Amino acid sequence: MSDAGTVRIRRALVSVSDKAGLAELGAALRRHGVEVISTGGTAQALSAAGVPVREVAEMTGMPEMMGGRVKTLHPKVHGGILARRDDAAHVRDMAAASIQAIDLVVVNLYPFEAAVARRAGDAEAIEQIDIGGPAMIRSAAKNHDAVAVVVEPGDYALLIAELDANAGATGILLRRRLAATAFARTAAYDAAIAGWFQAAGQDPFPARLSLAGERRQTLRYGENPHQSAAFYATAASRPGVATASQVQGKELSYNNLNDTDAAYELVAEFAAPACAIIKHANPCGVATAERLADAYGRALACDPVSAFGGIIALNRPLDMATAERIGTLFAEVIIAPSAAPEALSILARKKDLRILLAGTLPDPRQAGLTFRSIAGGFLAQTRDTAGATAATLRPVTRRQPSAAERADLLFAFTVAKHVKSNAIVYAKDGATVGIGAGQMSRVDSARIAALKAADAARAAGLAASPVVGSVVASDAFFPFADGLLAAAEAGATAVIQPGGSMRDADVIAAADAKGLAMVFTGIRHFRH
Repeated sequence: MSDAGTVRIRRALVSVSDKAGLAELGAALRRHGVEVISTGGTAQALSAAGVPVREVAEMTGMPEMMGGRVKTLHPKVHGGILARRDDAAHVRDMAAASIQAIDLVVVNLYPFEAAVARRAGDAEAIEQIDIGGPAMIRSAAKNHDAVAVVVEPGDYALLIAELDANAGATGILLRRRLAATAFARTAAYDAAIAGWFQAAGQDPFPARLSLAGERRQTLRYGENPHQSAAFYATAASRPGVATASQVQGKELSYNNLNDTDAAYELVAEFAAPACAIIKHANPCGVATAERLADAYGRALACDPVSAFGGIIALNRPLDMATAERIGTLFAEVIIAPSAAPEALSILARKKDLRILLAGTLPDPRQAGLTFRSIAGGFLAQTRDTAGATAATLRPVTRRQPSAAERADLLFAFTVAKHVKSNAIVYAKDGATVGIGAGQMSRVDSARIAALKAADAARAAGLAASPVVGSVVASDAFFPFADGLLAAAEAGATAVIQPGGSMRDADVIAAADAKGLAMVFTGIRHFRH
């Protein structure tokens, strides 16, 4: 090692599962006179590319055993990686044991995450847990003063450029950077393994919870231009923004990603063709219909002013008729399971419009954890998979809801689950007609939703507010009768709410006095 921190690469150990870029790397090592030590399939691939290779078994004097489980776990491997070249005792030990220094370790790990993603059986998943690979990676990263370690094919070009610029040597800055990448990789790998075992043990909140993400995108900025941000994907395979392919449009922003996730999770709740339009993580219109284009039109009618610059989520493939209607609105993002070629052609003229195709829909009943950061840590909770059904509704008023009201009550309560608390949702005929979100008072949410509905009606030239004759959903119980009375004054005829307030009797009495039908669900949907 020189005073400048450069280390001439004389010997490299290369053992990779992912063979991408291996031939180019091998050619560069050969060009710089590096002796290459390798194992199994990697040795075969390098030899086929014309790179001379020495088998690990030849170096250690021990053959691979136990079906390949034991091949690099040997002092001649780890001693060659871990030995400090500037420590006389280490140098003597190397000489006594005939250990040769290894200056470069190129290892990527058995594809455990990929095995789990394709739902491999337990036996296969366990065999994909790499032992020797992480040990070599950690050894090399620990001894980065003397050893370079590369764990991603994407970093081969960086290494090759360094060798070419430094006559076959690496500098300390690059080795430290690669060491950081190496430790992050083994940490993420161990987190995936721990998560798999914890899921199998049905323990959602273990004493230690490891989270790992792979940077998918460095974003232009965060929620505001003075904040920096990045998008990390986890090992979870839930369909949505993390799994979608972007087929059109400019780069997604932090707010785009957040809002698109909220939109797609909402629209996945419905079996019928549905559209959700989201602004600042809250729906400004949601509707179902027999035709997707009609669902979009009805969702837009709820609040066309707020829909400007919003996110549009569809639970059916984007078709030509829907694309034609969407094409008249300025929207930031469209997300759908797929899209017809002619629909994409129609929207191609809107070059800044991002179009994401997720392949399929997330399952609203699928268990999992959600996370939120707080100072000094994070909160974890199980995903809100609860939902009311016709069988679980409990009528509490003298008047029972009609069949049409019941259908709208269930629809409105489903939408309310995705509205920031305090949430009030008016709905009629499978479409929202007024939404009040995120207010400190539930009665304010009820009034704001009615006011926005009246504004939309006037803009559309309607004689009366669509709230008249609608149903209303509340994400949590009415603590007093005032919120319910505000909804009744706006024209709602039926109410759905969790119930459970100390004043339920007063609220029921107020509903009876107004001739409202009301049902309790026993389920609260706070969303903060």
